[in-house]
Amino acid sequence: MNSVLIIEDDDFVQNMLKQTLERAGYAVATANNGLAGIKSYESRQNMLQPFDVVITDLIMPDMEGIETISKLRKSNPDIKIIAISGGGRNRPEDYLDLAKKLGASRAFSKPVDRNALLQAVSELIFESNG
Repeated sequence: MNSVLIIEDDDFVQNMLKQTLERAGYAVATANNGLAGIKSYESRQNMLQPFDVVITDLIMPDMEGIETISKLRKSNPDIKIIAISGGGRNRPEDYLDLAKKLGASRAFSKPVDRNALLQAVSELIFESNG
């Protein structure tokens, strides 16, 4: 079963994403910030059961998404990452453009279109298995 790690500090968004992906047949783990997400990702790597895709918010406490993407990409160059953002002080697109430059495979503004997200996850898994 393919697995996805969701790194999102907003409980409502995290639960919506988790339910959407689980209904589509994915095994899903969650983390509330980038620091916890990296720990979760690394622990799965050590068990030789890496996540197929990581979905990360960009504006979070303890470690924001841009730094999270950079750290994950540095230690795992082939990682598939989807960045999501509702913006903050800037427009979401500004953060999402930066996320793509730093290695996010796909980027979505909040609220995330569930069908587009599922399609992106499927495509990224196919790319890494293909």
